[in-house]
Amino acid sequence: MRAGLPSFAKMAAPLLLVVLVAATIRAVLFRSSLASFISERVEVVSPLSSWKRVVEGLSLLDLEISPYSGDLFHETPLTIYLFHFLIDYAELVFMITDTLTAVALYLAVQDFNRVLFKKQKLLLELKQYAPDVVELIRTPSEMYYIPLKVALCYLLNPFTVMSCVAKSTCAINNAIIAFFILATIKGSAILSAVFLALATYQSLYPLTLFAPALLYLLQRQFIPVKMSSRQFWIYTTQYVVMYLGSLTVLLCLSFFLLNSWDFIPAVYGFILSVPDLTPNIGLFWYFFAEMFEHFSLFFVFVFQINAFFYTIPLSVKLKEHPMFLMFLQIAIISIFKSYPTVGDVALYMAFLPVWSHLYRFLRNIFIVSCMLIVCSLLFPVLWHLWIYAGSANSNFYYAITLSFNVGQILLVSDYFYAYLRREYHLTHGLYLRKKDGTEAALVLK
Repeated sequence: MRAGLPSFAKMAAPLLLVVLVAATIRAVLFRSSLASFISERVEVVSPLSSWKRVVEGLSLLDLEISPYSGDLFHETPLTIYLFHFLIDYAELVFMITDTLTAVALYLAVQDFNRVLFKKQKLLLELKQYAPDVVELIRTPSEMYYIPLKVALCYLLNPFTVMSCVAKSTCAINNAIIAFFILATIKGSAILSAVFLALATYQSLYPLTLFAPALLYLLQRQFIPVKMSSRQFWIYTTQYVVMYLGSLTVLLCLSFFLLNSWDFIPAVYGFILSVPDLTPNIGLFWYFFAEMFEHFSLFFVFVFQINAFFYTIPLSVKLKEHPMFLMFLQIAIISIFKSYPTVGDVALYMAFLPVWSHLYRFLRNIFIVSCMLIVCSLLFPVLWHLWIYAGSANSNFYYAITLSFNVGQILLVSDYFYAYLRREYHLTHGLYLRKKDGTEAALVLK
């Protein structure tokens, strides 16, 4: 087993090469005229993550004025105090942040593959798999480069590069989530709870990652997910206490830094109420710009619940597969959050190589891939036609936004279908037959 899967030492050289290439690309773009263009793109930055707003908040802080006194700054207090000391090294900070995110994802996937291989080997020994599914069994050779592919997909993804060059604080959120995933997969409940609390503190929506993290940790401890199990409730209570305790410490620390609770409505109230309707790649802005004011509260609730609603049914369905559940939840957050950017999309797309064994069961991957690529290219075109040329209007830009999000939903749905289908074939056989001997069609409901 240990000989079959890669060690970090063996893969250090290729990973270092990827990091150097990624750093070079970012350094060149930081010094090019494209940097100012990218930093203005509404697909790359949002009212929550814009570097310009961070700079404005720092200016107010230097004047001993609360950065939350106006309606401009909506980042967390810890973020602004971080850059208060590192403002002169901002470019380097964002490059290091991306590198740390990629390394954390690399180590997390490496450890996950190791655990997955052990589990697969055990199930084979117990004869839990059907006899004709040999071609579905994952081998060490095909899993060898997956951690490196994940790091590469994150560091060299154009979405990640643009977020870094624009100095979008989304990069910091991604790094925190990556370290949360690493801590969870390593089985460290305390670090998992701390990083999850930090991710929730930063952008609220990672609250939905609580369920997959708990399920994975329970699985690591061989504790059954049963309401009648005393061990289950003890471990769950411990994790909840660690998570809420960490979150309370972060909120209290923010209060002591500012001597005010103004950041709560300015950050979390802003995320939930969606008052800024600046165009972005999300679903909120156009809908609420066209809506009558007295309907907005109800529909804000309807829109926001999408990011949280799917957690329970997916957790029930995928309680034995918490890592895939975590992937789905990160994707759902990036689609349904109120102020998404392409940096959010890049995080879950980095995990696609982990599920490379599902490719044979994907139904629409070519069409969806073309759809996402074309939409990504059309974003700046339709923005120019609307804002600068005046030959289009907001309907055109929202149409491409809607298409992009439909493409993401189709992509996630396709992977969900493929995952369930592979799991079914593993236990029931790859070639299904009816009672009369004819080939059966598999329909998932």
